[in-house]
Amino acid sequence: MNELVSIIIPTYNTEKFIRTTLQSVQNQTYQNWEMILVDDASTDRTVSVIEEFEKNDDRIKLFKLEKNSGNGFARNIALEKATGKYIAYLDADDLWFPNKLEKQIGFLKANNLHFTFSFYDCIDEEGNSLNRRVKAPISLTYDQLFFCNYVGNLTAIYDADYFGKIILEATQKRQDWRLWLTILKQIQVTKPVPEPLAFYRIRKDSISSSKFKLIKHNFGVYREFHGFNFVFSVLLMVRFLFTQLIIKPRFIKKI
Repeated sequence: MNELVSIIIPTYNTEKFIRTTLQSVQNQTYQNWEMILVDDASTDRTVSVIEEFEKNDDRIKLFKLEKNSGNGFARNIALEKATGKYIAYLDADDLWFPNKLEKQIGFLKANNLHFTFSFYDCIDEEGNSLNRRVKAPISLTYDQLFFCNYVGNLTAIYDADYFGKIILEATQKRQDWRLWLTILKQIQVTKPVPEPLAFYRIRKDSISSSKFKLIKHNFGVYREFHGFNFVFSVLLMVRFLFTQLIIKPRFIKKI
């Protein structure tokens, strides 16, 4: 149970959050990891903060892009440099519970899985609890994922020995959802660790805070990624919105 985990973190102007994010990884009970950060030409002190950690922990590896190229591009660069059996994702403003990696890798092995994720709790910009827990179906199928992204990016882990490194077009929006769809299309069903293992930070300037942008990018998954025509993509979006408004709220609980 001591295989190397490669943790992929793209960064851009996150000096306010990156320190606690890195500390949450260093505090893991599972210590065999490498953290690969690719900074997307930050204009604040993000790089300086990361370099402080890099000097004192050789598991932390920072790569800097000369020009801003987008989150997807930075993530793919990090993925290319990863050497671990397992690929784990974490955004630069989110946090992991200390036992996150240990529990998930144990869960993968115990259930003979190659991909898993977990529930997560929500916090605000200052790190205060929003008393909200996001759960998921205990058995997640490709068909369920097709109409709703139940997988929190900050909780996902997949076996790169089994799937290979899955690199998607860097310009695509909702790259995380497309990645999970690519995985679930191969295995059809997976299971989440049925407890929260991470904190998702809700920021006012995040893409998730803009409902119109979110609808637009989700439509792009059906139109561009799946290649459906415009009319059929619109119909699928109707089903998607029904799932978001009626079904998904059942998995969001007050704590």
